[in-house]
Amino acid sequence: MTHLGPLDIGFLELEDSDPHISLAIGVVAIIAGPAPNQEELRIWLDRGLESHARLRQRVRRTPLDVSGPAWEDDPHFALAHHIRRTALPEPGGEPQLRELVATEITERLDRDHPLWRITIVEHLAGDRWAMIIRAHHTMVDGISGITLLESFCDGPTGAAERGTRSGSRSRNGYFGWWKEILRLPVTVPLRTVGAIRALAPVLYSAIVPSTESSLNGALGQQRRYAVARAELPEVDEICSAQGVTVNDVAVAAIAAAYRRLLLLRGETPVPGELRVVIPVSTRAVGAKQVLDNRISATVTELPIHVNDPVERLGLVHRRVREHRARGEVEAEQSLLTLARRLPAGVVASVFRVATRFPQHAIGTLATNVPGPRNRLSLGGHEILELWPCIPTAMRLRTTVAILSYRDRLTFGITADYDSTPDIDTIPSAIETEISVLLAHARGRRP
Repeated sequence: MTHLGPLDIGFLELEDSDPHISLAIGVVAIIAGPAPNQEELRIWLDRGLESHARLRQRVRRTPLDVSGPAWEDDPHFALAHHIRRTALPEPGGEPQLRELVATEITERLDRDHPLWRITIVEHLAGDRWAMIIRAHHTMVDGISGITLLESFCDGPTGAAERGTRSGSRSRNGYFGWWKEILRLPVTVPLRTVGAIRALAPVLYSAIVPSTESSLNGALGQQRRYAVARAELPEVDEICSAQGVTVNDVAVAAIAAAYRRLLLLRGETPVPGELRVVIPVSTRAVGAKQVLDNRISATVTELPIHVNDPVERLGLVHRRVREHRARGEVEAEQSLLTLARRLPAGVVASVFRVATRFPQHAIGTLATNVPGPRNRLSLGGHEILELWPCIPTAMRLRTTVAILSYRDRLTFGITADYDSTPDIDTIPSAIETEISVLLAHARGRRP
């Protein structure tokens, strides 16, 4: 068995703290041609099962968390537990698919079985069908979630999962282990002080309440889902002209969207009003095939008070760069490493206590996942689009996931149903902002 890490335990505790949320993340693949029959689907899923042992494992917890939760083989594993089939009502267009995705996002995965599920969606207009893949955040992060999708696809699936830990140690391993133990009284305080110093701005942003906004508040049970699209070659033009990154352009477009949303709601955007959590991958290139969580995060303020698009983009670029230069991501990883030395019950208790205090500091979350640049297919049928979908939690009434696939950047927006009836404002404003920035990059007056 492999024990869950502190972050994975935190995701379980966060989900347990609020009956209105599900912490599964997912991707929607839109595929050309007819939907597969059961035999075809079984062949594709068998590829993933061969590559990833985690797909057959469930989470086992002990009473009172005497020992840490761990992954164990599901003795009653059956593929039927993880497959659902449905069909869209007429006319079977994007609005109907988005409504189905919103419904899927709300449903919790069954913890008695491995924490993933596939939904096959038929009757999508234009001779297409869709496959919704969802897995719990204890099992995957954004990058490993895409790896899971790729393992079902045609062609090479990559190496099998190497995430299991050996039960034995070499002689040098034992000496290194004891050396590390003996140095703990010195190294732990030094690492902790250094990490806290680097994380002080993050902790301040995550704890101190920001200006009151309609973007932060209690969540209901239902969700809404929307999609925005941008062409990567056009985003690259903006990056070259302004000296910024693709992530900067995406975050600046999101800032413009929230500015527009608040203005339409009659709220005046002010400095410091909207703080955003930006997850950052800490996954090494060689660890792409492992299904687990390897993420950190930084918290920054979106400049929604700035009206000029180019100025707003430049400010986003500088702020993100400053956060990275402070070493916040590395500091968080150091604290998570230290947390692994604590009893699982202590870690769970810390998260459990934290979730009892409603947070009023953060307004949204925006995560950017680099997806496949090559064309993917299933059974010879091309995957035309990939939509990312992530949950909302901790009073965040909207979240945004950004996923690249081939030459397209897709924004998947999840929102609380009751408090965000105007969700379509966000994708519309994102696409408009990128068009305006592109016009500036080409020297035209937008």
